[in-house]
Amino acid sequence: MKAGLVILIFALAAAGCTTNSSARLKAQNAFLAGQNAALQQQQSGVTVIGPVQNPHVPWVAGLTLAQAIATANYTGADAPKKVLITRAGETAAMDANILLDGTDIPLAVGDVIELR
Repeated sequence: MKAGLVILIFALAAAGCTTNSSARLKAQNAFLAGQNAALQQQQSGVTVIGPVQNPHVPWVAGLTLAQAIATANYTGADAPKKVLITRAGETAAMDANILLDGTDIPLAVGDVIELR
């Protein structure tokens, strides 16, 4: 009888360990899922850095620089002087007045626009 009780206690202890490791695994998977969701959200649009109300601009086919700035709702007191566009780790700088001349630049998913 005592041997059966000892086996039952060990079985319950082992079940508890499995539950703890299972809980740890679930927590780790939830963390990774959250990181993946954040990464997908960043890659599903364009990010605008600077004085804007909405820094994440959702992606739509044919999105341009002027549309992204308008969607981000620029809130700066003065018009930006310089625009930096970073794509795939490479940054291009341009005078912001190019937009006033009617020139518009097509964007790609994941672009980061910085208004200075």
